[in-house]
Amino acid sequence: MKNNFSTSKVLENNKNLQAVGKSIIFHPLNIVFLTSGKSRGSNFESIVKYIYKNKLPISMKFLIVTRPDAPIIQRAENNNVKWILLSDKNNFEQDLLGLLSQYNVHLVVLAGFMRKLSPNFLNKFKGKIINIHPALLPKYGGKGMYGMRVHQAVFENNEKFSGVTVHFVNEEYDAGEIIFQEKIPIDHLKSAEEIAHEVLKIEHEIYPKVIEKLAYQFFSDLID
Repeated sequence: MKNNFSTSKVLENNKNLQAVGKSIIFHPLNIVFLTSGKSRGSNFESIVKYIYKNKLPISMKFLIVTRPDAPIIQRAENNNVKWILLSDKNNFEQDLLGLLSQYNVHLVVLAGFMRKLSPNFLNKFKGKIINIHPALLPKYGGKGMYGMRVHQAVFENNEKFSGVTVHFVNEEYDAGEIIFQEKIPIDHLKSAEEIAHEVLKIEHEIYPKVIEKLAYQFFSDLID
């Protein structure tokens, strides 16, 4: 497991959060979700439900979709999260940057977003975009390594462990700084499908908690 959070610092400063309660209420961590294609949105929904359940000081501004028939839209509507369609590939990044500025977004959460963002876009939002990958990076990452392709490769190589990695996004696929990893044993599993099922459960557990920790780190930095 890899954990780059200053956990002790966060816990120490959490004791002081009540003192800045009004600031948190009026200045929550503003996040948006970014997806593409026909994303199902299970990770998105797990994050939304976790934020609601734990009443976190996080404002979910909107979900970006690139297709009007993406199944994730129904999950957004069921959970009262605004969704915005950006279907013009040529102006996608320009339009998105305008929205990020308009809504004062602090963090972009990728949830089934399969496109590669340009260096220009990443430079303007450096260190503020995160993604989750269904393997223990740097293994089984890179271009073309997503979904069942990852789990099939893990299974065919007889790996004893797999897991998930949450990382910042940079110019290369799955190569950004690792924020957190969770490892699980898979040597008892009989297929790539079984691995996918177990890893997805960990994704649903870990991704929301990482966002929560990033939120409290954000407020800890404000206190400092």
